[in-house]
Amino acid sequence: MASPDEPSQSLEIELKFDVDDATPLPDWTSVSGVASVSSPEERELDARYLDTADLALARAGYAVRRRTGGPDAGWHIKGPREGDGRREWHWPLGDDDRVPDGVRAAVAKVTDAELTPLARIRNTRTAYHLQGADGGVLAEFVDDHVRATDERAGVERTWREWELELGPAAPDDPAGFLAEASEVAHAAGARPAASDSKLARTLGH
Repeated sequence: MASPDEPSQSLEIELKFDVDDATPLPDWTSVSGVASVSSPEERELDARYLDTADLALARAGYAVRRRTGGPDAGWHIKGPREGDGRREWHWPLGDDDRVPDGVRAAVAKVTDAELTPLARIRNTRTAYHLQGADGGVLAEFVDDHVRATDERAGVERTWREWELELGPAAPDDPAGFLAEASEVAHAAGARPAASDSKLARTLGH
């Protein structure tokens, strides 16, 4: 487990789609290698994003958030895109909402200015594991119903989106797997995501 100052980290490789409220879920077993799909897991997520007054982190491609709910509750930093994914660092949640020293130290290379509330994103998430024949998790699919607030502009937005993230047993040909999964999602009625991230959409980008 990560200490308060030493984070765990991962490279997040995912697809994002916009969908209407009535869009039916795809049949993921039609994707090569997917033998079964797990039962749904409901998660209530509440993320509060921070940045400097002049959005120094966002301009450098970073996002800092404190999120409760779900298996990865805690403090997160998402970095700029690296090839097909984004690096994410994760610290434990802690006992209060003060920014941990480890998070402050990690963003010091970008800015040492005060971090203040930027956005709040609440998300009712239904998660599924796409499993191979041996039970390994090829990918995680999530169906998100999002309620977001731009804390500085006072603007609220709601939408539904899907995400598909490669799992620990990702196929040997991840690009081919994601391309096929994208075709299946589009056939079900999904559209390419209008924004790169939930935060960007919350802020109207």
